[in-house]
Amino acid sequence: MAEKTDPQSPAPHAADSHELIRVHGARENNLKDVSVEIPKRRLTVFTGVSGSGKSSLVFDTIAAESQRLINETYSAFLQGFMPTLARPEVDVLDGLTTVITVDQQRMGADPRSTVGTATDANAMLRILFSRLGTPHIGSPKAFSFNVASISGAGAVTVERAGQKVKERRSFSITGGMCPRCEGRGSVTDLDLTQLYDDSKSLNEGAITVPGYKGGGWNSRLYAESGFYDADKPIRRFTKKELHDFLHREPTRMKIAGINMTYEGLIPRIQKSMLSKDKESMQPHIREFVDRAVTFTTCPDCDGTRLNEGARSSKIDGISIADACAMQISDLAGWVRALAEPSVAPLLTALQHTLDSFVEIGLGYLSLDRPAGTLSGGEAQRVKMIRHLGSSLTDVTYVFDEPTTGLHPHDIQRMNDLLLRLRDKGNTVLVVEHKPEVIAIADHVVDLGPGAGAGGGTVCFEGTVEGLRAGGTLTGRHFDDRASLKDSVRKPTGTLEIRGAATHNLRDVDVDVPLGVLTVITGVAGSGKSSLVHGSIPADAGVVSVDQGAIRGSRRSNPATYTGLLEPIRKAFAKANGVKPALFSANSEGACPICNGAGVVYTDLAIMAGVSTTCEECDGKRFEASVLDHHFGGRDISEVLAMPVTEAEEFFGSGEAHVPAAHRILQRLADVGLGYLTIGQPLTTLSGGERQRLKLATHMADKGGVYVLDEPTAGLHLADVEQLLGLLDRLVDSGKSVIVVEHHQAVMAHADWIIDLGPGAGHDGGRIVFEGTPADLVAARSTLTGEHLSTYVGG
Repeated sequence: MAEKTDPQSPAPHAADSHELIRVHGARENNLKDVSVEIPKRRLTVFTGVSGSGKSSLVFDTIAAESQRLINETYSAFLQGFMPTLARPEVDVLDGLTTVITVDQQRMGADPRSTVGTATDANAMLRILFSRLGTPHIGSPKAFSFNVASISGAGAVTVERAGQKVKERRSFSITGGMCPRCEGRGSVTDLDLTQLYDDSKSLNEGAITVPGYKGGGWNSRLYAESGFYDADKPIRRFTKKELHDFLHREPTRMKIAGINMTYEGLIPRIQKSMLSKDKESMQPHIREFVDRAVTFTTCPDCDGTRLNEGARSSKIDGISIADACAMQISDLAGWVRALAEPSVAPLLTALQHTLDSFVEIGLGYLSLDRPAGTLSGGEAQRVKMIRHLGSSLTDVTYVFDEPTTGLHPHDIQRMNDLLLRLRDKGNTVLVVEHKPEVIAIADHVVDLGPGAGAGGGTVCFEGTVEGLRAGGTLTGRHFDDRASLKDSVRKPTGTLEIRGAATHNLRDVDVDVPLGVLTVITGVAGSGKSSLVHGSIPADAGVVSVDQGAIRGSRRSNPATYTGLLEPIRKAFAKANGVKPALFSANSEGACPICNGAGVVYTDLAIMAGVSTTCEECDGKRFEASVLDHHFGGRDISEVLAMPVTEAEEFFGSGEAHVPAAHRILQRLADVGLGYLTIGQPLTTLSGGERQRLKLATHMADKGGVYVLDEPTAGLHLADVEQLLGLLDRLVDSGKSVIVVEHHQAVMAHADWIIDLGPGAGHDGGRIVFEGTPADLVAARSTLTGEHLSTYVGG
């Protein structure tokens, strides 16, 4: 054996000196020259009020630069196909490692995307059934609902020994797609009574589809086609006339001397309206589509999306459709029982993926669940699955509020996963508000002190103990605990739900009290959303504020989204005797150089595009002549640059008094968005800000019952108090408020609690407690009861 000759310990290697990620002078969004040093291979939590700049620092600076640098290692040819990323506004970014981002972006709502296809579990199941299924029906494609069965034959010309020879060739692909629903699991039917009134003739305006009324080209096309008598009521059409009216193939013709293509009403509507994304439609067209289109389970495949061949091949009496419909925790048990040495590596990999689902608290899902129906928290955890067994180390994992949608019981499990990723030698960065997660951090970065323009600086950097002792907003509220109410409100009536059986609900009967604050709780997957969104009677006058994303481009802002700009434009127009359209940056008043965007964007192909402030309007977005018009001493660009609180004061009294605008601004201030400027692009808002913006717009809706889905998501500890005040004000104004929530402060503040469980999936779906929070704490009979009791110190 070789002997060590050097008794001295060697000097540290130069490569070991890079133990920090150094950020200097970060200025993305609202960050004000932020400089931090983040330890590697540790768990760092970024906290601070909603809108203080956490995501700007973690996602838009650290993660974005890492991604950009990785993309730059590819060839220019490949980079041409990749999204181009601009370098973040930062002076120095040192010590970066490869970043894996696990965010809360909802998964695509494509009807063919399921939990199984999003996690590769389906791909492994298809291989398994193609190897072991009896009867054998073909390759893995034969079990895929995204592959259609096709066959064809014909002559091909090949060259042999200098001569061209014609040969007959045939091919066939056996796919698993159900031919009736094309792998979607549901078929759409058009309700003809919503398309036309059959008691009227076409000349009397029988077609009731938006855009086909009132003598326009759409209605003239049908009235003057000559295929039927336009003065005859539709109910008296012959079979051929009705076919021509509803289903005729495209036909070229002249109407009033203009060449046009005539097509039956049904295919024309399917092409012009039903092929579009519902969210991008104008409200009146979306309303028509909701009325006219009915979705029913495909009768041929019974919603499994697979054709008969794919459903006929089985392993131990189970088809791939049965396997995908099982709860994942049950499917994991079934796979474990398959002892088949010929496919052992495949079974091991599939077993690991399914066990990861259970471990992360998603064992209650099934693989055929459409990806678009997952909540933000569930989508984030599904994305985590592929990283859990990864052998990579020295990677930076970035998480965006991983505890969203988690019951206090499940948060402990999530904490264990974060610590496990760290202990493998990775750097874990978490943006989080929950004290339970902040408590396990090795390092804390607290941003603030306020939100928006009032934030963007580092208030504290150090350990959790240091944060507790520090005087920051997070430190002061870290150990806050809401106490139970001394007295609860008396209900004014009840909302009856009978025989609720949506998803995993077990024929639930429950009376939801009205006129009070009711909180629906239970572990993730216990059936809360199914009860609230799927079972409340449609005629109950419910205003529902869910966690769906706000759609909006960089041209959209709080003023346009809430309808605030409308009364402001009208007030400006009236005061100056001009058209309201002049005061819209998306209409006549837009700066002609930048088209009202405020910036001029130059596309540089593979390099990141450059946006520069428009020199003509100086970023104000309006034509110079528009800014000569004033209202209350301000021009329109100055008004759009005001924060909500200042604008509320401006439009509240004096010569600029506009009651309609003041009411909307009051609602924005009520939900805690007083610091937002009313012209700030929606794309720059944080998740918590977007949800509160949505809540503010719905507060004006006419309805007696408000249903809120986890309104504390993305809210800082200090903001939860303000939210509770808002909920109280809503109830005191005579509304009934039903909240689906995991936050103990909201539970403690409730007048009535309905707890679902006891577990998730088929272990849940039952009411395990109904009563006041005090009774729940006293009984401690459920998981929620135990955690709430610990929280309030019961």
